[in-house]
Amino acid sequence: MSTTGVHPGSALPDSRESNYLTHKSGLGSWMMTLDHKRIGVMYLISILVAFLLGGIFAMLVRTEHLTPKETIMSADTYNQVFTLHGAVMIFLVIIPGIPAAMGNFVLPIMLGAKDVAFPRLNLCSYYLYVVGTVMALASIALGAVDTGWTFYTPYSTTTNTAVIWMVMGAFVLGFSSIFTGLNFIVTIHRLRPPGMTWFRMPLFLWALYATAIIQLLATPVLGITVVLLAVEKAFHIGIFDPQLGGDPVLFQHFFWFYSHPAVYIMILPAMGVISELISVFSHKHIFGYKFIAYSSVAIAILGFLVWGHHMFTSGQSSLANMIFSALTFSVSIPSAIKVFNWLATMFKGSISLETPMCYALSFIFIFGIGGLTGLFLGTLATDIHLHDTYFVVAHFHYVMFGTMIAFVGALHYWWPKMTGRMYSEFWGRIACALIFLGMNITFFTQFVMGSHGMPRRYFNYIEQFASYHQLSTVGAFIQGIGFIVVAIYLAHSLFRGRRAPANPWGGNSLEWHCSSPPPHDNFAVTPTVGDCYDYSGWQYDAQIGGYIPRPVGAEH
Repeated sequence: MSTTGVHPGSALPDSRESNYLTHKSGLGSWMMTLDHKRIGVMYLISILVAFLLGGIFAMLVRTEHLTPKETIMSADTYNQVFTLHGAVMIFLVIIPGIPAAMGNFVLPIMLGAKDVAFPRLNLCSYYLYVVGTVMALASIALGAVDTGWTFYTPYSTTTNTAVIWMVMGAFVLGFSSIFTGLNFIVTIHRLRPPGMTWFRMPLFLWALYATAIIQLLATPVLGITVVLLAVEKAFHIGIFDPQLGGDPVLFQHFFWFYSHPAVYIMILPAMGVISELISVFSHKHIFGYKFIAYSSVAIAILGFLVWGHHMFTSGQSSLANMIFSALTFSVSIPSAIKVFNWLATMFKGSISLETPMCYALSFIFIFGIGGLTGLFLGTLATDIHLHDTYFVVAHFHYVMFGTMIAFVGALHYWWPKMTGRMYSEFWGRIACALIFLGMNITFFTQFVMGSHGMPRRYFNYIEQFASYHQLSTVGAFIQGIGFIVVAIYLAHSLFRGRRAPANPWGGNSLEWHCSSPPPHDNFAVTPTVGDCYDYSGWQYDAQIGGYIPRPVGAEH
């Protein structure tokens, strides 16, 4: 018997004409919607468009590096393209990706609620995202920023490119992030259903909660920093520029005080996704639930204390370097707790390698390398050699691409719930293999380059590194092919995919207890819940290609 007190039949009727997609029609019904599911879908579409743009910039960068000298663009254009790639992928894709798109869609349903606590604020958050995106991308037409995505001063305050447009776009995007985090915190506190105590919440919600704390506390620091940068650039007031009496290292402290916690804004939701996928596709209760939950909060707290490891070569004191190095190692502990508990969950589980699980396994491998290579950069003796080399680029991308892997895994996991359609498992696995292979070819090669001294952000390079760059570029094109395959079969599923059952994977969190796609109000009555990681109440039905509640008294 299902351990939750709600069955698929207690959701609103499974009518294909009465779901959130068909509740109202017309463009206006979408643009002015207060339905968290529609807002999540609009976020998803916007983020995927931004991902396409950021991916194009990445392919241009890698194509330029096919040869040691100029290949397809000038040095100035190269600086603009890699800056735009970084800014678009960080601020427009990875930071909002899982929380704004997937979180908006499933968080209220996982709580058995009809919506988030503040639906109008939720819609406002989306439009702030759109406005911030337009402002940031307007810099392309007005003189694309060439400072790098970190906007380091004093160059960013003296260059003639449209830095003000870009940083003020980031400022507006920050408000979108803060409002989303505030909404999630209040929703989790106030709208949990009867029986869902803190330690009966899905771990994805724990991850979103910890992420929201970081969004609320860290994002205002970035907002203040970019406003100060814009004021200095516009009015020549000495804040960061030493020629005006400012301090460029102060900018680095401000920027990284936000941007290192921002790494956990990106990675914590991804970890929450992986906790769901590993348990569901191992068909086994999550191992060490409380440890995983507490480790999310620990990462959020420790993430505020390690920003100085970006600045070992900036001239800060030896004592500060030593303290930040020690604190950096401490972050690895809660991260490792998650990985070990995921592996323990899979141990003796009945693992099924559907597409979402393939992405989950890819994440563990990729994030493992990303985390372990961070130890070299947190160690003072090795960081001095590796700082500002391609080793840092590779480490950063192993962590950030792990986030994207989790995002794509989440997209596949909840795609049947969002669209009511199933995609091709065959092509899903093929695409995952291509992305995984291409990613490792692209960035593992860069570890070798960096350890041999290849500096990052260089337009030209010596012949010694040509074979490494060419291999890295080949890997980037393999990745690109993988993502194109994903786009094709997901688009195909919208028109030709088979109908999705309410519970195609056998999950037991509340989103799998309502129809696919969900009704407008999610549930007819507020459900009561039990253990969302107990799957004994479900059995597979080959006729519908999904899971149905196990009859009372049936053998497990």
